[in-house]
Amino acid sequence: MTIRIAVDAMGGDKGLSVTIPACVEFVSQNNDVSLILVGLEPEIRAALAATESVGGRLSSGQPVASLLGAGRLRVQPASEEVGMGEAVAQALRGKKDSSMRVAAALVNAGEAEACISAGNTGAWMAISRYILRTLDGIDRPAIAAPFPTLSGRDTTMLDLGANLDCTPEHLRQFALMGSALVGAIDGRQQPTVGLLNVGEELIKGNETVKLAADLLRDAQAKGQISFFGNVEGNDIYRGVTDVVVCDGFIGNVALKASEGLAQLMTGFIREEFERTPLSKVLALMAFPVLKRFKRRLDPRRYNGASLVGLRGVVIKSHGSADAVAFVNALGRARDAARNGLVDRIAKVLG
Repeated sequence: MTIRIAVDAMGGDKGLSVTIPACVEFVSQNNDVSLILVGLEPEIRAALAATESVGGRLSSGQPVASLLGAGRLRVQPASEEVGMGEAVAQALRGKKDSSMRVAAALVNAGEAEACISAGNTGAWMAISRYILRTLDGIDRPAIAAPFPTLSGRDTTMLDLGANLDCTPEHLRQFALMGSALVGAIDGRQQPTVGLLNVGEELIKGNETVKLAADLLRDAQAKGQISFFGNVEGNDIYRGVTDVVVCDGFIGNVALKASEGLAQLMTGFIREEFERTPLSKVLALMAFPVLKRFKRRLDPRRYNGASLVGLRGVVIKSHGSADAVAFVNALGRARDAARNGLVDRIAKVLG
């Protein structure tokens, strides 16, 4: 089965200069995927004509023209685009032929199995929710993404900013969706779920978290999830559980801290090579280790957050993503669609 992914080609800080090379590279490397490039048609076709690959040459050796001719790449016109700083209401109500809206509509119409955008996060969330609607049993969709860990197994965390205020029931729903997501994309059987708290003890946390823990223990008793219990902030990067559940305010802070850590590590390595001759020698000796550490923290590897809880696969790429990062986000869209993420969530909800 060929997985069709609708791509908001106009989205992101760098727009077509990133999305088009990434799409060409991705589809040339994955024969089980076709991409629908949504946006201003003349600009997309001009970008395609100028693109050979991310590095200047297609890995498969296929020219762009052959990919277009075979239907592996298809251009879907949209007359409007949503700006990165545009108001959500304007994007939702005022631009009914935006590349975002058309991409989501393709999934809703069954013409694509997934959609992806690197554009305005608030607008993408609002448009996707409006077009695709939430699954039965889900009050609010959540943003979920993987975090690197010392164990080498990613930990998926949600919510990362879609819902700043959550009820215990919302956190229960996030746990069910996160468990289904990890099962679908990473293939883990009975992934463990942790509830982010200020301590592991049952008496810790505010009333919302305590009540959520009760609901998660009940969900475990029903066989819906494998609930580990409370986890603390440092447990995220230790890889104690496969899934960590929290409200969107805390999750977004953790996400930004993780991105900041990767930037700090990059700056540290660069700084060490600019110090004294002895420092340079020591830095060179440690360079293989530092390089592996930097690679593990590289946010490009973890690009592609899932907006779970909707009647379709929706992926949000980081706005500042380069072509390498966008290729990784496309991979998450493909995996989620191929492994039936939406059906898995619907099944666990009963």
